[in-house]
Amino acid sequence: MPPSPSFFLAAVHFAAHALASPSDADGCAALSKSLRIPNALIHSAHRLQAGGSFPAQSCGPHQQVVDANLCRVSLTVTTSSTSKVSMEVWLPDKWTGRVLAVGNSGLDGCIHYDDINYGVSAGFATVGTNNGHDGGGAAFYRNPGTVEDYVSRAIHTASSVVKEASRAYYGKRHTKAYYLGCSTGGRQGFKEAQSFPDDFDGIVAGAPAINFNSLIYWSGHFSNLLGRPGSPTFLTPAEWNLVYADVLKQCDHLDGVVDGVLEDPHLCHYRPEALLCAAGRTNNCLTAAQAGAVRAVFSPLRSSQGDLMCPRMQPGPNFANIFAAQPLSYSTEWFRYVVYNDPSWAPSQLSLKDWVAAERLNPFNVATRDGDLSKFQNRGGKILHYHGLEDPVISSENSIWYYDHVSRTMGLPPAKLDDFYRFFRISGLGHCAGGRGAGSIGNTKSTVASLDPLRNVLFAMVKWVEQGVAPEVIRGTKHANGDASSRAVAHRDHCKYPLRNVYNGHADAGDAASWKCQSSA
Repeated sequence: MPPSPSFFLAAVHFAAHALASPSDADGCAALSKSLRIPNALIHSAHRLQAGGSFPAQSCGPHQQVVDANLCRVSLTVTTSSTSKVSMEVWLPDKWTGRVLAVGNSGLDGCIHYDDINYGVSAGFATVGTNNGHDGGGAAFYRNPGTVEDYVSRAIHTASSVVKEASRAYYGKRHTKAYYLGCSTGGRQGFKEAQSFPDDFDGIVAGAPAINFNSLIYWSGHFSNLLGRPGSPTFLTPAEWNLVYADVLKQCDHLDGVVDGVLEDPHLCHYRPEALLCAAGRTNNCLTAAQAGAVRAVFSPLRSSQGDLMCPRMQPGPNFANIFAAQPLSYSTEWFRYVVYNDPSWAPSQLSLKDWVAAERLNPFNVATRDGDLSKFQNRGGKILHYHGLEDPVISSENSIWYYDHVSRTMGLPPAKLDDFYRFFRISGLGHCAGGRGAGSIGNTKSTVASLDPLRNVLFAMVKWVEQGVAPEVIRGTKHANGDASSRAVAHRDHCKYPLRNVYNGHADAGDAASWKCQSSA
């Protein structure tokens, strides 16, 4: 069974005592008139009871279950003459004094209700936004205000809203402010640290879509690189399954045990030539053209001058369901509606000149690759950065590149960066969720097996901010059915970069004690 709502508070031995809070319907409803948010229209403020549900007016699940007694506030904040952000603030009866903002994904205009529910279940007053629009990227067309909301303004505004709403409802200021997000949400977290360092005390950012302009081009270029069905470079899902199995054959042993999970794909220099078809053979093998395309997938992307645009896609994920005939819609929509403001732009014409155009435009510094985090560091902020090593959407090597970029820019070695910024590579974790390994780390509600800071990235951050105890490892859990509602079948301690995990050979590979973090040198 998944953890009960009461578990979420009881399990946190270091949590602040729940503060007294209003729990009557009148006190909640009064917020619809008494809450003063600049440029905001309060649509409603009403009570929700734990165990209840409501129709979710967003592009996520159609029905949202609620796991805590709370006051739900719905509002819209006008951000310019042509843009506005929809958001919800949920205020739990059992409030710990903490506030939390949760991020978004892709180009979506969705309020992520389940992430808000996660926050209030754990005692945070929590806010989520639609990132300035409903639906996909078409909303950006000739509307720079909406683009600015997407890049940074939605979360920056939400951070102020949740603080003011909690003050108005509980009659006291929050104690600490946190952020939790993955993918686009990870980029939003780093954008906060780079541009608005005073908004949050602790930021948990997963698989961040940083170096955005290059990343959005990189995502789109795979379609042209691999071609369409019938192209000599196209691989069918069955052929990608062959590549996946061969990657494991060549590299799974490098961490000391063959278990279907690569602990450090950075060490894997995959050679698809092992799958080349012998003379007269056409099945269960690759042609030279296909092998060349696979090699290009696992190689860095460089400009015509040889400059690095994007690190390589890391070996390890199975791309059978990723590299289909059509390019990812994110790339197409960004070039159509933001870079060129031309709905007729065709992804088949994508070339390096389009990357140059995206980099030159870089609206509101969406690139999010500033390497100087000193303002966030100096105000005492903390960053917990994680990335799944089976991510088939954003390469984990993009996160390695950014960490190293920060180290070089700030002139700080890992031992000094550790004071405020720690990066964990999570083996067996896909893009924010899923994967074949011990990837349940509490970054989403479905992966919460415990609120123990050792096993939960959000509460690892809470302990770091509030007690000064930084995480050395993140212990991941592998569940029988892939989420925390099923039994645990393995645990693994994920190392902070640049350390890597190595099997010590002393026990079951599913036991965290069977692994140790050691230098990558």
